Amino acid sequence: MSNYNRRDFLKKSTLAGAAVGLAISSANAMKEEKDPLFKISLAEWSVNRSLFAKKMDHLDFPILARQHGINAIEYVNQFFMDKATDKAYLREMKYRADGEGVRSVLIMCDREGNLGDADAAKRTQTVENHKKWVDAAKYLGCHCIRVNGYSTVKYGDSDTAFVESQKLVADGLRSLCEYAADFDIGVTIENHGGFTSHGEWLVGVMKLTDHKGAGTLPDFGNFRISSEGGKTISYDAYQGVQELMPYAQGVSVKITAYDAEGNQSPLDYMKMMKIVLDAGYRGYCGIEHGEKGREWESIVEVKEALVKTRDALAGQY
Repeated sequence: MSNYNRRDFLKKSTLAGAAVGLAISSANAMKEEKDPLFKISLAEWSVNRSLFAKKMDHLDFPILARQHGINAIEYVNQFFMDKATDKAYLREMKYRADGEGVRSVLIMCDREGNLGDADAAKRTQTVENHKKWVDAAKYLGCHCIRVNGYSTVKYGDSDTAFVESQKLVADGLRSLCEYAADFDIGVTIENHGGFTSHGEWLVGVMKLTDHKGAGTLPDFGNFRISSEGGKTISYDAYQGVQELMPYAQGVSVKITAYDAEGNQSPLDYMKMMKIVLDAGYRGYCGIEHGEKGREWESIVEVKEALVKTRDALAGQY
C-alpha cells in the first residue's frame, strides 16, 4: 500500500471543499492549554454516514479530523473490520495519524459476540474475537478498546436477569482484561443499550470484574434502556454519568440526554462537564455527533461548545 500524499488528498477528497471553510489551521489547533481540564477527541461514528456511503475513506479519518481542529481520534472497528491483523493496513493507519500529529485514543469494537453469553463456549469465543483488537490497539498507540457489555440474558427476561447478566458479563470482561493487561490496554464498557444503560448495573459489573484494566466509557446520550409499547425506559443521564465516572477510561459526548422518565433534552454542558471533572477525570472527551447533511459542521459546533465550557470552568479546578 502506497503512502498517502497530503497534497493529492486535498485535491481529490470529495469533502475537501466543505473542509476549507471549516478548517482550523494546525497551528491554531495546537493552541490548547498545556494541561487542559480535559482533552477533546473525535469518535469515528460521527461520520458514519459518509463512511457507509463511501464518500469518505477510513484511512482519511485522521487527516480530516486535523483539518477540523481535532488532534485525537477514536476508531470504530466496523470501518476496518477485516483489517485487524493486516499489518500493512495498520501501518498505513498509524503513518497517517502520526503524520498529522493526531493521537489514536481507542477502538470501539462491535459485532464480535456477547461478552456475557450464557453459553460458556460462546462467551469464551467472544473473548477470543476481541483479542485481535487489543493487539491492533497496542500497535496504533491506543490506550483501550471499547466493548459492548451485552448478555444473552436480556432486560426484562426475569426478576433475576439483572444479577445473572452482571455475573456473565463480568466473567467475560475479566478474561479479556487478563489478556489485555499484558499489552497495557484497558477494556472499557460503554452504556450502549439494554442493561448497560443502567448505571447501577454497569457499576456492579465493574465491582464483580475486580480488575484494574476494566473501565467504563460514559456516553452522555446512551441511557435509553429499551422502548416498550411506545414508552421509553431510560436512566437519568446525569446520575448515570456520575455513577460511571469513577471507572471511566474515556467519555463520549452526545448533545442530548435522557431523564428517568424517558424524556430527551438538550445537553447541559456545564452541568455534565462539572460531573466529569468533579470525578477527577482529565482525559479525552470524544465527540460522537454528526448531523445528516452537515456532519463536519455539527462536529465543529460541538467542539466549540466543549472549548467554551472548558474555558468557563478553568478557574474552578
